[in-house]
Amino acid sequence: MSESERQKDPAALKEEGNTLFKAGDMQGALCCYTKALKLTDSQADSAVLYRNRSACYLKLEEYSKAEADASKALDTDPGDVKARFRRAQAYQKLGRLDQAFLDTQRCAQLEPKNRAFQDLLRQLGAQIQQKSAQLNSTDARVQQMFSVLLDSSAKDSDRQKAAQNLVVLSRDEGGAEQIFRNDGVKLIQKLLSSKQEDVVLSGLRTLVGLCTGHQSRTMAIVNELGMEQLCAVMGSAASTVSLAACHLLQVMFEALTEGMKREIRGKDEAILPEPSKELRSMLRHLLEMIPAQNVSGPGRDSAINLLVKQVPRKSLKNPDNSLSLWVIDQGLKKILQVAGTVAELSEGPPLTENTHMSCSVLLSKLYDDLKSDKERENFNKLCEEYVQEHFGRSGLDGKLRAIQTVSVLLQGPSDVGNITLEMSGMMDAVISLCASEDVTHQQVAVEALIHAAGKAKRASFITANGVALLKDLYKKSENDRIRVRALVGLCKLGSAGGTDFSMKQFAEGSTLKLAKQCRKWLCNESLPPTSRRWSVEGLAYLTFDADVKEDLVEDKNALLAMFDLAKSEDKTVLFAVGSTLVNCTNSYDVEKPDPQLVELAKYAKQHVPEEHPKDAPSFVEKRLGKLLEAGVVSALVCMVKQESPALTEACREFIARVFLALVNRQEDRGPLVAQGGGKALIPLATDNTDIGKVKAAQALAKIAITSNPEIAFPGERIYEVVRPLVNLLHLECTLLQNFESLMALTNLAGISERLRQKIIKEKALPKIEGYMFEENELVRAAATECMCNLVLSTEVQKLFVATGNDRLKLLVLYCGEEDERLRKAAAGTLAMLTAEQPELCPRIPGTTTHWLEIFQALLLSEISDLRHRGVVIVQNMMQADKGLAEALMESEALEILTVLAKGGEGAVDPVSKVAQNCLNKAVEYGIIRSREDGIEKEKGKGTEP
Repeated sequence: MSESERQKDPAALKEEGNTLFKAGDMQGALCCYTKALKLTDSQADSAVLYRNRSACYLKLEEYSKAEADASKALDTDPGDVKARFRRAQAYQKLGRLDQAFLDTQRCAQLEPKNRAFQDLLRQLGAQIQQKSAQLNSTDARVQQMFSVLLDSSAKDSDRQKAAQNLVVLSRDEGGAEQIFRNDGVKLIQKLLSSKQEDVVLSGLRTLVGLCTGHQSRTMAIVNELGMEQLCAVMGSAASTVSLAACHLLQVMFEALTEGMKREIRGKDEAILPEPSKELRSMLRHLLEMIPAQNVSGPGRDSAINLLVKQVPRKSLKNPDNSLSLWVIDQGLKKILQVAGTVAELSEGPPLTENTHMSCSVLLSKLYDDLKSDKERENFNKLCEEYVQEHFGRSGLDGKLRAIQTVSVLLQGPSDVGNITLEMSGMMDAVISLCASEDVTHQQVAVEALIHAAGKAKRASFITANGVALLKDLYKKSENDRIRVRALVGLCKLGSAGGTDFSMKQFAEGSTLKLAKQCRKWLCNESLPPTSRRWSVEGLAYLTFDADVKEDLVEDKNALLAMFDLAKSEDKTVLFAVGSTLVNCTNSYDVEKPDPQLVELAKYAKQHVPEEHPKDAPSFVEKRLGKLLEAGVVSALVCMVKQESPALTEACREFIARVFLALVNRQEDRGPLVAQGGGKALIPLATDNTDIGKVKAAQALAKIAITSNPEIAFPGERIYEVVRPLVNLLHLECTLLQNFESLMALTNLAGISERLRQKIIKEKALPKIEGYMFEENELVRAAATECMCNLVLSTEVQKLFVATGNDRLKLLVLYCGEEDERLRKAAAGTLAMLTAEQPELCPRIPGTTTHWLEIFQALLLSEISDLRHRGVVIVQNMMQADKGLAEALMESEALEILTVLAKGGEGAVDPVSKVAQNCLNKAVEYGIIRSREDGIEKEKGKGTEP
C-alpha cells in the first residue's frame, strides 16, 4: 500500500498508531488515531480508536481528554474493560476518586483475577480514606478560623494568624471546597461587614482563592453575596480594601468569561447555566458606581479600570462586540457625567487625579471596539448630545462641564473629541475663558486648548490664534497652575515639527528656554503634583529637540524629580514620562530615506527631513548612560507595576522601547537585571501592542544571550521567557530579532529538560528547523546551535530517527560547509545524536556519497573543537556497526586516526584518547591488528603477523 493510500485507510492508520505507541511516540500515535477517527464510519471501530487515543492522553498527562475519550468508547460498548480502566486512571489523576473507585470496582467484577484492577482498588481505597480524614480535620479548622475572626475579644495576633491560614487554605482546591461547603460564603459576608480593615482584607483574599479558575463557585458567590455588597466594599475610602475588592472582581470576571469558553463548566460533570446573567449584573453595578456620590475616588477608578479590562474584545478576530454596545447603551452618559465633572466647581462625585484619564481610556477602548460606521455614528451622536445639552445651558457651569468633557474626549477617542470641539461657539468659548479672572475657569479652558493643539487640523488654527494668548498667560498670570499649563501649550505648539531639525515653529533658543522653565517647575516641590506633572507633559513635547534632550539628561535633579513622579500615586504622568524617555533614548522608529529619493526631493525643491547632529549614536549612548546613573530602571519597573487604565498599551510600548535601548550595551544588562528590569520585561512581552511585544521580547533575548538565564530569570520566571522568544521567530520580525531569539533559546535549551520541553510545547521546533535553511549564515548557524541543545531531548531525537525526512542528511552536509560556526553546530548535533541513537549511524552513508570526505575533513581540521566532534562521530559509527567500521578503516580515516591517536606533547588530548578508542574498536572487530610500531590492516583470517 502506498503512503497516500495508507493515509486514507483507517485500519492502516490504526495499525501505524499501535506501532508508534509501542515505540513510545505518543504524539505520532495520537495523530494516527485522530486521522483514523475522522475517516471511519463504524461505531465499533470508533470505540476502539477512542480507547487507544485515551491511552495516549494518559501517557501525555492530559487527563481530562483521556477521560473524555474513554467515556466515548464506553458510550458505544459499556462492557469495554480497557476503556473503563483507562477512565478510572484518568479520574484518579483528576482527583475524582469516588468515580475512579466505581469504575475500577466494575472492572474487578468483570475480571476478578486481574491484578492491575485489584492494585488500583486498594490504592483508591487508601486515598479516599486519607482524603476523608483530611476533610474532617479541615472542617474543624475552617470553623475554628471563622470563630476567631468573628470574635471581637480575640487577640490581634490570633486573628491575624487565623486570617492568614484561611487565605492559604482557600488557595488549595480541597480547602477552597471545604470553606465553600461549610457555609463559608455567609461567614465571609460577616467578615466583609466588619469595621476592621484587616478582617475585611482577609475575607476578600479568601474569596479570591474560592473564585480563581472555578466558574460554578464564582456564580454561586456572586448570587449569594450580591454585587451591591462587593461594589460597596470596592467603593470604600480605604485604598487597600478598594484595590483588594477590585482584584476579587477581576478574578470573578475571569472565572466567568473563561467558563463560557468551555463545553463543560466548573469542576463537576454537570453542564452549568451560561454565566452571562451574572456578568451583565456585575457590569450593570459597575456602571452605576461610576457617577455615584457615595463611592470614593479610588473605588470609582477601580470600577472604570474593571470596565476597561472586561468589556472590549480581547481580539478583533472575535466578531462579538455586544458587551461594548450594551455598555455604550446603558452607561455612556454615566461615563460622560464623570468625564465632565470639574472637581472645584460642581457638587459632583469625588474624583482622583487619575479619574479623567481613566475615563479617556475607557471611552477610547469602547470606540475602538465598534465595528461599523453606524455604531460609530451612534457613539458620536450620544457624545454630541451630551456636550450640546450642557453647553447650551445658561450660566458658566454648563459650559465648563461641556469643555471638560471635550478635553476628556480629545485625550480618548480623538475623532469624537474633534467633532465636539467643532460645535458652534465651542472654540470661541475656550479662547474667551482662557482670559477669565477665575483660576478654575482658566485651568479648564487652557487644558482644552492644549489637548486641541495636539490635532494637526487644530494646531495651525491655534498657532495663528492661540500662541499670543498662551504667551500672555504664561508671562502675566500670577498663578503657577495656569502658567505651567500655558507653558505646556507653548511646548506642544513649539514641537510641531517633531524630530525634523529643519522644521522649527519658534525662534532659535525658544524651545531651550521653555524646557528650562519646565525643568525648574518639575524640581519645585512646593508646587502641587498636578502642576509638576504638567511640566513633564511639556518636556514630552520639547524632547523632540536634541538640544533639549542633552540639557535634560545633564540635569540630574530634574531626572530624579521626574522618576519620583513616575513612582507616585498620580498615574496620569505615566504617558508623559514614557514619551519623554523614548525621545531621550531615540527608541522611536525612524525610517532611513533612500539617498536617491532624497536627491530627487531636493531637486524638486520638496522638504527633506533633517536629523539633529546631537541625535547621532555617540550622543544617544551617552544619554543612556546618564539615565542609567540617575535610576531610570527602578522608575520603569514601578511604572510597569501600576494597575491603572493610565498604563495604556501605548504607554507599555514606550516602556518596552526604552528597555530595549537600555540593554543595547552588554555591560548595562547585568545592572538592569539586578534592579528588576528582567522581571518587568516579561509582562511587557505578553500584554502590549504588537510592536511593544516584539521590543520587549528582543530585550529579553539580549539579556538571555549574555547573562546566565537562571540568575536573570530565577525560579518559574525562566519558563515565562520562552513564549516571547519563540514569538520572535516570525517572518515579520527582522533577521536580527530572529538571530537573537535563536541565540537566547540555545542558552535556555542547554539548561534543563523541562525548559527543552517548554520550548517544544510552544511549537518552536518547526520554526527552528525552518531557520536552519536561512540564507543568512549567522541565522542558519544560530538555528543549528539551538537544535544542537534541543537534541538532548528524546522527543527531538525521535524526529531524526523517523524515516521519510532529510534531517540527518542536512546535518551531514552542514558538517562539510565552509562556515566554521555552522560546522561546529552541525557536528556537535550529529555527535550527540549518534551517541544517543546508534541506529542512525548505518543511515549516514545513504545521506550523501561524500560522507567519508566530510568526516575526514573534520578529522583533519586545524580547529580542535571540530577535530573532537569529528572523532566522536567516527567512534559512535564504529561502535554502532562493524560494516561502517570496515568502510572507515579502508579509507584515509585509518591513517588520520593513527596520527591523532599519537597526540601532541604535554597534557592528554581528548582527541587522541577518542582516536585511540576508534583504533581499539577496529582491533576488537579484527579489521586491523596492533603492532608495537603502529597498526596495520588485517590481511585475512589465519595469516601470520
